[in-house]
Amino acid sequence: MDAMISKWHRELELFSSIKPLLILEGNVLDQYRYPIAGSIPLDTLVPLSQYLYTYFSDIGYDQVVFYSNLIGFMNPYAPDMLQSFAQMTGAKTEKGVIPAEFKGNSAHTAPNLIRRAMAQNQHACVSILELASHYITTPERMDQQDVNSFNLLLQSALSAQTVRTPQGRRQNLLILLVNKLNDLPAWFYLNNPVCRTIVLEAPDRDERHRLITGTAFPTFFDASVYRTDMPYYQEHPDELAKLQEKFVALTEGMTFTELDALRKLSRKEGAAIRDLASVVDLYKYGISQNPWENLSMESLKHAKEDLEKRVKGQDSALERSLDVVRRAVTGMNGLSSSSTAKPKGVLFYAGPTGTGKTETAKALAEKLFGDESACIRFDMSEYGQSHSDQKLMGAPPGYVGYEAGGQLTNAVKKNPFSILLFDEIEKAHPTILDKFLQILEDGRMTDGQGNTVYFSESIIIFTSNLGIYTKDALGQRHANVTMDMDYPEVEKRIRGAIEDYFKLELGRPEILNRIGENIVVFDYIREEAGEAILKAQVNKIVRRMDEQKQIRITIGEEAYKELHDAALADLSNGGRGIGNQVESLLINPLSRWLFQEEVLSCAEVVIDHFIVSERPARVECHLADKSGEV
Repeated sequence: MDAMISKWHRELELFSSIKPLLILEGNVLDQYRYPIAGSIPLDTLVPLSQYLYTYFSDIGYDQVVFYSNLIGFMNPYAPDMLQSFAQMTGAKTEKGVIPAEFKGNSAHTAPNLIRRAMAQNQHACVSILELASHYITTPERMDQQDVNSFNLLLQSALSAQTVRTPQGRRQNLLILLVNKLNDLPAWFYLNNPVCRTIVLEAPDRDERHRLITGTAFPTFFDASVYRTDMPYYQEHPDELAKLQEKFVALTEGMTFTELDALRKLSRKEGAAIRDLASVVDLYKYGISQNPWENLSMESLKHAKEDLEKRVKGQDSALERSLDVVRRAVTGMNGLSSSSTAKPKGVLFYAGPTGTGKTETAKALAEKLFGDESACIRFDMSEYGQSHSDQKLMGAPPGYVGYEAGGQLTNAVKKNPFSILLFDEIEKAHPTILDKFLQILEDGRMTDGQGNTVYFSESIIIFTSNLGIYTKDALGQRHANVTMDMDYPEVEKRIRGAIEDYFKLELGRPEILNRIGENIVVFDYIREEAGEAILKAQVNKIVRRMDEQKQIRITIGEEAYKELHDAALADLSNGGRGIGNQVESLLINPLSRWLFQEEVLSCAEVVIDHFIVSERPARVECHLADKSGEV
């Protein structure tokens, strides 16, 4: 039986006998299973108020009352206790409650009634203030009446009397239930010798394991489904244990109320025992179709060839990226971790600019989810200020933008099956990097509105230009890698610089540990890859002109060599630099020639020469019956 008693319950037992003022913080809106056999059946979920009433009644308190600033004092579980409380404090009941304001000058405000109850020694009394953090706007905006009310509560605790009961001596108690401790004035609880804070957390791993392996397990399934499926698992207990263990891992962070809702959902959907984990996905994401389960294995076998059509010259980077995808598809991601609720994969793309980092992320999104718009990009240069985390994760209550939520959390709630691309992560403020610790470890985050957002179906990709340059003792930048280095040397130098940045400059080695060995270094665009990029871009232009304008463009062999030599003369800016050259040397001059010659559709154009020695560049072209020059 002791193993079923939670940590916070043990603390309640301990400190209620020595501290007259208790603050219960955290998961106060949840329901709980009362662990002691008695008036509440075991394994039955009850609100925290009923739990506390039952506990204190069982140990000898003859008055347990609850207060809400919207209703007043009440006890729906034992109305006689409320009547006794009214007689003891000189209050009057109306329709089953004692109306009382939280602040004011009346002798019958809630703090004054509580002060009388705490000071008497005839009845062991517990006064429980529900949602006490809602009684004031913020601790910084308290008026004098707010301060007076909390002062009265503090004085009540300081003057609390001890009462002799058949079960032993019991001191009068004041209990405040709050979502967050810092919603109360700090002077009320800091350095307060009669106060103790008890944190109510979501059910831990052991509690979730007891739930899914105990007497409540059959209630997760329709009776006929359970009778049909269970004989197989009785003969294969190892398989059942694996399913239950996966359930425990996937429900990390869920409250008892959410677990109970999940149980009801499983019954309603008529889920089979083997589909227990799928029910968790259905509850989290609200959809029954999981794109990860619908991926074509045959398509994934040819994924590298498909990616190479869009990303040139990055054989190693593509292979390592696909390793992460393969782990996700085969269910092997996070096997070495204690948490299986982590994101499907984490990648850190580093390397020179224009080498295909962002393009690879988009290509993966299209391959996995059928649309590159499933790659949700965040430019981290927009989050360089210390308060930028509110824009990304959502502002807390009372702050501007609270109703809108966070850009990241909103995006994941809308589409949990996605690739999240955080571009140039080193430009984000360090406080934002701290936010990623929980995402990378637990696969979830609570936004400013209190909603839990799950990242366990996403792939997270960071991109960075770290390691291309290093700084000396004077702060001067020096090239750390150059194009004349081979790829192994480039990879070694960039990885070393990234590790130094996180460990030494930023002082966040734990972020690097979460990324692990998933740092993928992209190589410089070498000449062979540059030629492939140029050819692909030129072919795309020719194809689209034919499709959209019915203008067929032919580039002569000599002309293509002129374009090739000019576009690939400097590969330091990678594929993006080649694209800029194609725009400058081909698109702009050709558009000028077509405009001047009034060739707007249905024509065949032959490009004879690229004149790149002049600025702007020119092209020499001819049609079937005339030639021209721009």
